Amino acid sequence: MIPWLGEEPAFPPVDCALAEPNGLLAAGGELSPEWLLAAYRRGIFPWFSAGEPILWWSPDPRLVLLPHDVHISHSLRKTLRRRRFDVRVDSAFAQVLRGCAAPRPPANGTWITPAMQAAYLRMHELGHAHSVECWREDRLVGGLYGIAIGRVFFGESMFSRETDASKVALAHLARLLAERAYGMIDCQMTTSHLQSMGACEMPRAAFSRALARWVDEGPPAQRWAADAASSFDWT
Repeated sequence: MIPWLGEEPAFPPVDCALAEPNGLLAAGGELSPEWLLAAYRRGIFPWFSAGEPILWWSPDPRLVLLPHDVHISHSLRKTLRRRRFDVRVDSAFAQVLRGCAAPRPPANGTWITPAMQAAYLRMHELGHAHSVECWREDRLVGGLYGIAIGRVFFGESMFSRETDASKVALAHLARLLAERAYGMIDCQMTTSHLQSMGACEMPRAAFSRALARWVDEGPPAQRWAADAASSFDWT
């Protein structure tokens, strides 16, 4: 059994999360900025389907990517050098949300419900949530979004409508965060796609210690400049 949360954003210790399904910690609560910030600061994130209560997770191990350690393959570096995409930041957050929420085969469902989209759009308006976007001829063809707290970026989702678009967005995000002395990118769940970019699994206890170090540092919440990642040298 998992606890049902009350009216205040008070979560159980993350080591109380279930082993199966991995990381399920609690249910209930809200998707307000107060709740989301309290959760992320503790390494907890919401993930649930339409018709379900809000479910909160803290899996063990946790997939993380260190900004300086992102792996850029030879073919991806060629794409970056050619500047195939125009990369912008925080210029179309709502469009990135919709792109990430679009049904994908084979399941053709989405966990990014309208309520989730509204919650993260509000976080963006407050300067906590950010997007990195790949454009071609003024058409959005890929991107990602997540939450920045202190010197940790909590990645939420990415999408791609053209080959390598999401990888290009992630490469630019990692470079931008490295230049700003961010400690890590939380990738939440293990996927081969993210592992191919250099992400590795970290025990939850070590992840919690890293959060305690990084979330209280860094600049205040604010929108990022649209051209913040546009001039990187990929030679």
